[in-house]
Amino acid sequence: MLQKKRRRLLVQGLNKIGLEVFPSYATFYVWTKVPHSKSSIEFSSELLNKLGIVTTPGVGFGDPGEGYIRFSLTVPEEQILKALDRLKK
Repeated sequence: MLQKKRRRLLVQGLNKIGLEVFPSYATFYVWTKVPHSKSSIEFSSELLNKLGIVTTPGVGFGDPGEGYIRFSLTVPEEQILKALDRLKK
């Protein structure tokens, strides 16, 4: 139940920001397309270094994962809301 609520919160927030989201209902992750012409490592590093948001670069899952990053749903709702607020700015 918590995971569904977290997924809905994250997916809606990322969509509002303008990121293309691919929610997987069978896992506790949400995949997002990397915006612009950055690699998944570049974008993931930028989120970590500039905003303190931890994501997983898709390239770590092989070539088909390049161009995507993965957000985890294992954190409390408060952290998801903080991350979305940081992304908006």
